[in-house]
Amino acid sequence: MKDNYKSALQIQDGIEQPAQVNPYFDFSQVKRTAVLSEREYIEGILSGNKMILSKAITLIESSLQKHHDLAQSILEACIPHSGKSVRIGITGVPGAGKSTFIEAFGKHLTERGHKLAVLAIDPSSERSKGSILGDKTRMEELSVDAHAFIRPSPSACSLGGVARKTAETLILCEAAGYDVIFIETVGVGQSETAVHNMVDFFLLLMISGAGDELQGIKRGIMEMADAIVINKADGDNVKKAELTRIQLTSALRLFPPAQSDWKPPVILASALYKSGMDEIWQIINQYKQQTTQSGFFEQNRVRQLKERFNAFMQEELLDNFYENPQVKQAIEQLQQQITDKKINPYTAGKNVLDKYLKLIEN
Repeated sequence: MKDNYKSALQIQDGIEQPAQVNPYFDFSQVKRTAVLSEREYIEGILSGNKMILSKAITLIESSLQKHHDLAQSILEACIPHSGKSVRIGITGVPGAGKSTFIEAFGKHLTERGHKLAVLAIDPSSERSKGSILGDKTRMEELSVDAHAFIRPSPSACSLGGVARKTAETLILCEAAGYDVIFIETVGVGQSETAVHNMVDFFLLLMISGAGDELQGIKRGIMEMADAIVINKADGDNVKKAELTRIQLTSALRLFPPAQSDWKPPVILASALYKSGMDEIWQIINQYKQQTTQSGFFEQNRVRQLKERFNAFMQEELLDNFYENPQVKQAIEQLQQQITDKKINPYTAGKNVLDKYLKLIEN
């Protein structure tokens, strides 16, 4: 009986798997991308070549030291050609239609002769560290516009990294001749502060039903906004949007005056029907004119450069600290002692810092 018995756990032959690579594909026909020289990168960017601009941004986002050195040289050459754009940060509550709005507003600008660069920060997975980078698929018309350049970048779970890489990408885009830059944030949260510190004008997108929105949005983000746009103000939603505009206008009166002395307006718009776009652009131009005359526009950019310098120093110090082999070893040993309850975390931390300071002194 035992000889005739067949276990249900017996492995059966499966279906033959196809080759992962097409066996008929002729790899000799594949054109290998040549490594560009520093001069080729710079000339390509300054001539507005989108392909070379994309390659240069990839260099900036790379973590390899050889790419970092080349990227910094390219940046140094591009800085004198930057600073001539209007930098606009765009954020919004979930469901506000950021991508649809950016496409509608972006098309409004390119149709009037402007060159637009959209830098979209895409959230990275905490688990896999990957990003979808799907902004181009959501902006079908703008992505094929000859006068527009869309670059989604992964946040890589690091807001400091986002600020640094995006600020450097912004310089390259300006050097390439883009006179309007949009920076789309991950969403309502900490990233707004990072983006606010690298733009001239901060736009907050809302939707009707202000009671819920006022509950769900941080006051600090409201205070950062230079204008609030209530999107989806169309069809049966117009009356609700108007009520939201009145409520938000009243709420803004409770906030202290901005350093720029600018009073943020609340505007109705419909990205779907492309209404309100001209009014928004006029308001941005009014803001630039007023703040330029008062001197705030340039002062704000100088402040941002100083903050960027300080942020860079902090990042470099942290990298230098954690990448030091002796510090790494000390941290591993002390972490085990903390787990075994032989030392408290504060004393352990002080021991590591003392060790690092002695290494620097020597």
